[in-house]
Amino acid sequence: MASSAEPRIAIIGGGPSGLVLLLTLFKHGIPAMVYEREVSSDARAHLGGMLDLEWSSGQRALRENGLEELFVKYSRAGDAEETRICGKAGVPLIHRKKEKPTNGDLRESRPEIDRRALRELLLGAVPQESVKWGHALASVCLLDEGRHELTFTNGLVTVVDFLVGADGANSRVRLLLSSATLQYHGVTGVEISLSPDSASASENHDVSDAVGMGSCYCGEDNKIFTTQRNGDGRIRAYLWHRNALTWALPNNPKDAKKALLDLFSDWAPWHRKIIELCDESAIYLRPLLYLPIGHCWDHKPGVTLIGDAAHLMSPFAAAGVNLAMLDALELGLVLGASITSGASVEKRGADIVDWEEQMLERAEKWAALAKRNLETCVSPGAPQSILETLKDGFGKV
Repeated sequence: MASSAEPRIAIIGGGPSGLVLLLTLFKHGIPAMVYEREVSSDARAHLGGMLDLEWSSGQRALRENGLEELFVKYSRAGDAEETRICGKAGVPLIHRKKEKPTNGDLRESRPEIDRRALRELLLGAVPQESVKWGHALASVCLLDEGRHELTFTNGLVTVVDFLVGADGANSRVRLLLSSATLQYHGVTGVEISLSPDSASASENHDVSDAVGMGSCYCGEDNKIFTTQRNGDGRIRAYLWHRNALTWALPNNPKDAKKALLDLFSDWAPWHRKIIELCDESAIYLRPLLYLPIGHCWDHKPGVTLIGDAAHLMSPFAAAGVNLAMLDALELGLVLGASITSGASVEKRGADIVDWEEQMLERAEKWAALAKRNLETCVSPGAPQSILETLKDGFGKV
């Protein structure tokens, strides 16, 4: 029977899942190390929009790690949950508002929090020396007894007993477990945004009024133009349409904006105004990729995956970050219980196998929903197809 000595744990990726896992282990007195390729927490500060956290998954991961009060402080319940559904005319066909719970009970709410605010909240709760910035994983070499030698692009080489891939869509750790390749939904597009100053300018009140305080989804003609207001006042937009994966915009920002204006030539003036005024230094290509629905792997000792590395799906089920944070919490609890009880390495491995099976079964249901929702939203039948799906319980697995 292998020794149950405290293992050296490496987490690749410092996103929400990696940090939740680190925090959960830390709360159990178990050291671990996160290796993040970004050079600092300030890198790509304006990337990524709002994240709506659900009570039994994303919120639970924070709640069980003592961060509920800080989440309530920095999240936006009520106004940020406002939702509008439109066609290309930009006129709401459905407009739903939600009041902030007066008793503080968030069980029926999905408060929004900016991705950056969530990261800072988590970073503030873990030992700073446990997060290594500027560490991009270059290669992994399997050693004996489930150990792995990690080599990073900055030259660092280290050996670990347990490796967790929380490294997203293009996970390098996933290559150790699965030969699955990313699939293309046939939908591509861009992320653009209006700065807080531009979004709040009086001459742009038409855009601000159309977007509202939460999210607005406008779908028609196999295209969808989604907008959301971030906590800092920035208006972020995602413009998706059906096209080949090779579709791209010109490198020159002004030419890129012209191409987008041509693509949305007959859409509402406020849609086109967002394109015209968007930050020219922040136009990002966003093709929609996913792992095969039902993606799984044969367990191997000393390594596993969480979040997008395990079950990448489109954002059309609003499940990605919630599943990732729940994966991380559960894995942390499994490892914590195993290590603190002194269980053998074999018993720890068996517990992880059980957890992996449950995690992947759950993810399969959400991945299927995300694919169905995408087909509904980016379709020739939108916006009517979106409205009909809403009546049937849009967003339920």
